[in-house]
Amino acid sequence: MSVFYYKFEVRWSDIDANRHLANSAYVQYCAQTRMGFMNKHKMGLAQLNRWGIGSVLLHERYSFFREIYADQTIYVSLEVSGLSEDGGIYAFTHKFYLSDGTHCATAEVLGVWIDTMLRKSTTPPDDVIRNLEGYKTDNTKVLTRDDIKGLPFRPENIDPKFLK
Repeated sequence: MSVFYYKFEVRWSDIDANRHLANSAYVQYCAQTRMGFMNKHKMGLAQLNRWGIGSVLLHERYSFFREIYADQTIYVSLEVSGLSEDGGIYAFTHKFYLSDGTHCATAEVLGVWIDTMLRKSTTPPDDVIRNLEGYKTDNTKVLTRDDIKGLPFRPENIDPKFLK
């Protein structure tokens, strides 16, 4: 089991009115950590484009334990906490740490790979699956379509007349 870490210097622009790391920055830091991981393992945007696939998040949630402030150095981890047998569905856990090892927050994301031409879910190439398997934990769950169906929210369309 391996853990991937990405280092950030917290910028002024990442801070909210309460003078700590803004919620939107947590989302951006997780996304950049995933891209850093993918680039390190030769799965960056150029390679994904050649494969004709993309990564799409379906659900994301956070728990916050300690504040993070401007000018601090933090590390965001990536571990594979879930993976379907064919690799088409994945879950990552991200943990936010100060440079002294203090755990400040945890994020969990669930996503799928899509065929960027057909705009439908697909299975990734074997290279992607091999890279993800190297970051599984002892608790990595085998995911199925039921995990997607079990997400807490479902679409609920409304009558467009209410939008006028």
